[in-house]
Amino acid sequence: MLSALARAGGLALARGAGPSAACWLAPAVLAARGYATQIGRSLMFSEHGVPEKVLRLEAEQLPALGDHDVLINVLAAPINPSDINTIEGKYPIRPELPGVPGHEGVGVVEAVGPKVTRMRPGDRVVPIEHGQGTWRSHGVFNEQHWYKIPKDLPIAAAATMVVNPPTAVRLLEEFVQLEAGDTLVQNGATSNVGRYIIQLAKSKGINTVNIIRDRPDRAEVEAELRDLGATVVTTPAEVKSALKGSGLAKPKLALDCVSGEAAAACAKVLVNGGTMVTYGAMSQQPLTVPPGLLIFNDIRLRGFWLTGGYAKMKDGWRAKEDLVDRVVALFRTKVFRPGGVAAFPLEQWEDAMKQARADFRDKILLKSYDGDRPPS
Repeated sequence: MLSALARAGGLALARGAGPSAACWLAPAVLAARGYATQIGRSLMFSEHGVPEKVLRLEAEQLPALGDHDVLINVLAAPINPSDINTIEGKYPIRPELPGVPGHEGVGVVEAVGPKVTRMRPGDRVVPIEHGQGTWRSHGVFNEQHWYKIPKDLPIAAAATMVVNPPTAVRLLEEFVQLEAGDTLVQNGATSNVGRYIIQLAKSKGINTVNIIRDRPDRAEVEAELRDLGATVVTTPAEVKSALKGSGLAKPKLALDCVSGEAAAACAKVLVNGGTMVTYGAMSQQPLTVPPGLLIFNDIRLRGFWLTGGYAKMKDGWRAKEDLVDRVVALFRTKVFRPGGVAAFPLEQWEDAMKQARADFRDKILLKSYDGDRPPS
């Protein structure tokens, strides 16, 4: 039934009609005839826990559009670490239960409320408010929580553009004023944020020292990162010698998304008075920085959380929109290359979750459209 629903575009119920009066209609017809609701598919959870144990795919009758509401067909949404943490109850922002996970994605507007001014049917949009619940086929949302983007962006960029690319921009530009010829060091260089940092730094003439795990395919990974613009690719054990051999100046900025010993490796090569920003803890290990680096080298330790940063801004909404516009421009000018993605239908969410846990290079998407290409 669910797959049939996806192909048909939705189950419409006329006002006052019971389920027996249901008829299959395309979304455009729904809007034209004034139907109040549509049935969508959502991955839902009623309790926190391991995603594979608490998630379930359900048909959901959506509410009628309010004055400022929009009906959005969510085309694709990635599985991010923050999404998994949300389901597990480990993320600071938690939806009301039962809820739908998903902080990021891209959709197309199918219908709008009578007072909507920011978008119209057919527009491509991305969420600029956290916790929208994008692991679904359709949803009714407040127009202020979504933002219009160009239709010509590839799905790999559009579905993944409001978390990792803005994080890379803000990490590189808000903590230390780096100039062409300066150096930064980062761990987690193969992550999506790490790859965007490499590309943005290259466009600014900033050198990057990129720490990766020692691994059997190290040569292949090094080649991939150098192709993006990495200056030095090394491991935690070799970073000091690699930096010395490169002839680069000591880094003024260190970016840490791993924590544990990988964070210490970054801190140890910072210039005196340098800054290390921690924005993740993929190792799930405590941050270990020798106290001597703080006492004698006067390094600074900072933290960064994209969503929390917006919340502290007086003009948070405008800042989000400006940053989305900036990211769009970076993709269009090819400063940013879309990362690799693998898309799974919502019905195959368990396979998608398994792949997301095993594949740290490609983004795993949950999609609601048929075939390889989303509708135009």
